[in-house]
Amino acid sequence: MKEWLHNNSVTVLEWPSQSPDLNPIEHLWRDLKMAVHQRLPFNLTELERICKEEWQRIPKSRCEKLVASFPKRLMAVLDQKGASTKY
Repeated sequence: MKEWLHNNSVTVLEWPSQSPDLNPIEHLWRDLKMAVHQRLPFNLTELERICKEEWQRIPKSRCEKLVASFPKRLMAVLDQKGASTKY
């Protein structure tokens, strides 16, 4: 695979999956963490139950908005030449 990428002049970035600026799920994890923290689970079973409940409560529109914002987030990263963004 690396050879094919090289032969086809494809530039591969190191650790692209480690870019939270471009990963909408990171925002959802933060939302989930905040919601669970407010409910104060008292044991592991309670934590699991609350996590599942709160995950189900995340509106579909929240996910759609995050995905729709991808072009704007991508442009912000490009404008910053790969440095941190407000996202």
